[in-house]
Amino acid sequence: MTRPVDADKDRSMELQKEMIAGMFDDLSTAHEDGKKVVYTFVPGNLTELIRCFDLLPVLPEINALQSGMRKLSGGYITEAEKQGHSEDVCTYVKCDLGMLKKGNVGPTGKRLPEPDLLLLSYTGCFTFMKWFELLKQEYDCPVAMLHVPYSPDGKIHDHQRDYIVKQIRTELIPKLEEVSGKKYDEDRLKKMLAKSATAEDDLVHVLESAKNRPSPIDAYFGGVYYIGPMFTAFRGSDEGLEYYRLLREEVDARVAAGLGPVTPDGTMTKERYRLVVEGPPNWTSFREFWKMFYEEDAVVVASSYTKVGGLYDRGFRHDPDRPLESMADYCLGCYTNLGLPSRVELLEEYIRDYRADGFMINSVKSCNSFSAGQLLILRQIEERTGIPGGFIESDLVDPRYFSAANIKNRIESYLQMLEQKRGAGVGA
Repeated sequence: MTRPVDADKDRSMELQKEMIAGMFDDLSTAHEDGKKVVYTFVPGNLTELIRCFDLLPVLPEINALQSGMRKLSGGYITEAEKQGHSEDVCTYVKCDLGMLKKGNVGPTGKRLPEPDLLLLSYTGCFTFMKWFELLKQEYDCPVAMLHVPYSPDGKIHDHQRDYIVKQIRTELIPKLEEVSGKKYDEDRLKKMLAKSATAEDDLVHVLESAKNRPSPIDAYFGGVYYIGPMFTAFRGSDEGLEYYRLLREEVDARVAAGLGPVTPDGTMTKERYRLVVEGPPNWTSFREFWKMFYEEDAVVVASSYTKVGGLYDRGFRHDPDRPLESMADYCLGCYTNLGLPSRVELLEEYIRDYRADGFMINSVKSCNSFSAGQLLILRQIEERTGIPGGFIESDLVDPRYFSAANIKNRIESYLQMLEQKRGAGVGA
């Protein structure tokens, strides 16, 4: 079992928490400060464009997952179900709607502002559209939709890019100008995109550090902290630049010292299993869930969830020389916008590139964007790599669907199977 040698948090983790807390503080006084806000989503979010008009983004999924980590989501979900929403509806949606019905007090205890614009950049999740239909019923504000074509072959075609750029120019930018009272400034947007590209370079460097043995990071549980600023409100900002610069320095120092990942109980001192994980994590029991892995000396070296807001490690960068075109490419390339063959190919590459011993799926009950087709993914990964897969089930932010004993038993049984195959010289 891993023995923690320290329990100190890296400065980057503290900075990340400060940034997210500051974001909620700014939102709580936005309207009093004369600022306007845009409700939008993580996959395909157009943060740089929103901030180019001095608008503040609000991301409902972030509100929900933060509420889950703070043990608030269960009550919000119950409230939404009292309003008639089914048990099978995405629990992010129910958490958000329940929070709204209880006064729209955010996860940090401060009230969130009502939206001045609902901006949906659709990227593969049909639930997003239904979610915004429900929010439109609650708020008297304009709506803008950026329709992103599905990418079944994992390739970006010119006609898809042109279709999105046209929407940005003729529908979205005029709407943002109307809401903000400001004219579109492409030079300002280009400067933001240049900062994004630099931060994206640093993020990819951090994620790919997991190719080392031992891996200095956990790319699933630790990874959610690393992607936080990039996937929320800080892409294209000086704060985002500083965060990823600092994070990269810390990770490089860990590689040089031969250290494993930092966990809530300290640094992992033994790396016995290297895993690739598909699917989102559970947020209501996040620390307990993570502990089930690191107590077994298992580290996640790559995950699909950390690509839900962009496939930066496959070469994409925001490009200041092609501002709207690169934003279109970003939307098209998000993980949730890919078909199953592309997802299988990506996960297979991760297993080989990161020299993983195993592959696990966390199938989330209420998230169709991830869970649909996961058993097929599992079987195809097994056939292509010769590595047996593991399968566990939980939910995003509904505490009723996290069975700690069941999940722990499945993880332990799976790792025992990997150990037996390793002893027999079978598999990776």
